[in-house]
Amino acid sequence: VQLQASGGGMVQAGDSLRLSCAASGGRISTYTMGWFRQAPGKEREPVAAIKWNGGSTRYTDSVKGRFTISRDSAKNTAYLQMNSLKPEDTAVYYCAAGPRSTITSSMLDSIRYDYWGQGTLVTVSS
Repeated sequence: VQLQASGGGMVQAGDSLRLSCAASGGRISTYTMGWFRQAPGKEREPVAAIKWNGGSTRYTDSVKGRFTISRDSAKNTAYLQMNSLKPEDTAVYYCAAGPRSTITSSMLDSIRYDYWGQGTLVTVSS
């Protein structure tokens, strides 16, 4: 499956953005989908993940209550709605697809993901 992330941009603190991850060559309904991010000079970190059937979601603590991951099987696209953005959310955001067998406790482990998009830059100014 090929993944194309989009929707990044430059916003001010408190603004919202919605990232999209369009899949081709495979159906996202058969994958666990995740969003990860990498800030300048830092290691990649998990952001959110959603089960292949949308039944479970997981978020890293720093985005809980602000970010929402979702998926639209008809559009074969996953989304990350980001509200109340903070400067520390500035990063390149990557979407990824992993096996549907990924257990809930492992959904934020990047090693579980086999396919990665190219990343989209989100810059939040104070």
